[in-house]
Amino acid sequence: MTTADRLVRLDEILAARDRIASHVHRTPLLSSATAARFLAASTGTRLGDGRLYLKAEHLQKTGSFKARGMTNRIASLDPEQRSRGAITMSAGNAGQAYAWAGTEAGVPITVVMAIGANPTKVAACRGYGAEVVLEGEHVGEAFHALERIRDERGLTFVHPFADAAVIAGHGSVGLELLEDLPEVDVVVVGVGGGGLISGVAGAIKETRPSTRVYGVEPEESNAMQLAFEAGEVVQIQPHTVADGLGAPFAGAWTLAMCQRYLDGLVLIDDATILAGVRFAAERTKQVLEPAGAAALAAVLFGRLPIASGERVCVVASGGNIEISRLGELIAAAAPLPSSAR
Repeated sequence: MTTADRLVRLDEILAARDRIASHVHRTPLLSSATAARFLAASTGTRLGDGRLYLKAEHLQKTGSFKARGMTNRIASLDPEQRSRGAITMSAGNAGQAYAWAGTEAGVPITVVMAIGANPTKVAACRGYGAEVVLEGEHVGEAFHALERIRDERGLTFVHPFADAAVIAGHGSVGLELLEDLPEVDVVVVGVGGGGLISGVAGAIKETRPSTRVYGVEPEESNAMQLAFEAGEVVQIQPHTVADGLGAPFAGAWTLAMCQRYLDGLVLIDDATILAGVRFAAERTKQVLEPAGAAALAAVLFGRLPIASGERVCVVASGGNIEISRLGELIAAAAPLPSSAR
């Protein structure tokens, strides 16, 4: 396939939105004037409307945006595939979403996770009805286990991010965002494998080309940045507190979409990401997991080229934090760049 063949079209995103609308939430658009004051105090940039907007995908079914794309992917299975079941690999959020979507559609789901996976997310996958297989010390070994189980049982592999149907479903986030904030100038999204930002950027750029879309990756989980530099998919061993952004590679579909639509990528360290978690909890009263707070942190710390007067929205992509570790994670957060109140 050529790069052009891996671009998910706007009509596919629109069709996916209609297909999943009765199954997922239309999440609210929140805003924070305090976040805007922090940014103004630390960088001098004054956001349009005097506030930072947050697309609240942490309030989505299963606690993350993943329910959108996974519902659309399960809907694409043929009758035989449905009866045999599907298998995926996940750090947690994709597995939960596939488990939930599969249960809703009557499709058996198997989720393969590395042995060190977040126990809260493992329990959630099982709670939504999936069979969870814990195998491998890292994602590479877990993927080998997936291939073995898939072949033994005749299951269909449903990808956690690099899939046209998944990307199209996630694109519904961008469509909703534009409906609620039609004159948005900048949209910021966390990047793991790139499924969310691919869908969001495709929906936004094809509808409002003047809007800029930026991705945020952890410094030691920068599969998309490395793929950009190499011009092809690059395998990595991700290491980050933001397990939802710990993809071992950016797939061919997501790389093609990001090459076509992104205005830039920035890297931030784990302590900065955790400052986003802390800010969300303290100032907006929203519980975000580290992956869900990365985009917020990048804006708060002035890491993106934003001009005064621009309307900015971050996608709060997930809230599946391990509550028993919340105090530990907040304690490891970097100090916020300003004491503005």
